Amino acid sequence: MALSLHYRIMAASASAQPYLIIGNPGNKRTLGLQAARHKLGLSPAVVLPYSDLLKRSIHLGELFQQMAAISQPLEGKPIIIRLDAPGENPLVERDLIAWGAEFESSRKDLSSGLSVTAAESLRLPEQYGRILFPGQWYRGYCRLLAELREAAQQSDSPIRWVNDPADVAVMFDKRRCQELLSQSGVPTPALPAPAGSIQDYESLLAAVQSSRMNRLFIKLAYGSAASGIIAYQRHPATGSEIAITTIGVEQHNGEQLYYNSGKLRRYTDHSTIRLIIDWVCREGAQIERWIEKDSIKGSSYDIRQLVVNGSPCHAMARLSRTPITNLHLRNERLLITDGTLPTELKEQVEATAVSALAAFTGSSVAGIDVLVQKKRGRVYICDVNPFGDLLYHAEHKGMNTYEWQMSNLK
Repeated sequence: MALSLHYRIMAASASAQPYLIIGNPGNKRTLGLQAARHKLGLSPAVVLPYSDLLKRSIHLGELFQQMAAISQPLEGKPIIIRLDAPGENPLVERDLIAWGAEFESSRKDLSSGLSVTAAESLRLPEQYGRILFPGQWYRGYCRLLAELREAAQQSDSPIRWVNDPADVAVMFDKRRCQELLSQSGVPTPALPAPAGSIQDYESLLAAVQSSRMNRLFIKLAYGSAASGIIAYQRHPATGSEIAITTIGVEQHNGEQLYYNSGKLRRYTDHSTIRLIIDWVCREGAQIERWIEKDSIKGSSYDIRQLVVNGSPCHAMARLSRTPITNLHLRNERLLITDGTLPTELKEQVEATAVSALAAFTGSSVAGIDVLVQKKRGRVYICDVNPFGDLLYHAEHKGMNTYEWQMSNLK
């Protein structure tokens, strides 16, 4: 075990329940949680970097043993482990892509996507905004999550996950997530064809014609922060198309590169739309009916509803003049308080979000993205984000999201 990590463990108070964060040091979520623990008088959480796990410089069994040793005065209290976001770190991203190159799985959905060897993954250049092998990245993350879960199961120390790694793997795949929600009776947008059956642009057109869904949202199954999302519509009579998306395309040394432009682009030419849709489908796509969003102050909106330990707390509306509301596109945010929405609708949003997280029986915290349909007022769940608690300037009962979580530890 790395010496610095050993000292961080020993620095934790022997009278406190040990709390471990697996994440990227310096990440805003990690810093926010540590600040909350300090404010509430809790000892600092031990931070285990993803990079150490991926380089195998940490032996998890030894780590769990040492953490359990400092909590001996608290008999029966488990080590709490929080998985934090693995993103915003190019080296970790490449390591996960490399892990994905070596991952063998019988699951058909994990065999999709373009691929590179592990050695090639580690040599990938840093190109700002480029979307690098998302299918292979996901395979690598699933491999890591499975190893973490197995190490915890084999440990003699009592361990409690904030979110079970198996649940996180499902949440990160929009297709599997929506399938689980639907099976649990949680309302989700309808599909034009069975999940995973649309493999390219041609099969998309066939699904559009058979389902008569001429307006669809097409998403990278493993994308986040509006990366790889397309609001697509096709005129049923003329066949003309519009695709509004963050995806940009460049030619470099004879290779097509796809990147997150950070702003919306509007494509109408058939060749580019086909190119982008083919790529998204190869990497793995979630394709669903385009639900027209309700509006506030003349802007369409959806809601990020945080759920902690089975109860709704912080909520933020994301407002946009476009079909895509993600805050990474510099859309407006509006804190949901009493009076922002009609009371009945607010309660419906909260109840539906709670039911969405309840479908994941091993998890206690998630940011749930909720759609309210224009005119009809129906509520749908479009995403469950295991790391969706980074909500700036949001308070619930006088606490920010991390203070609330740390004050409600179980």
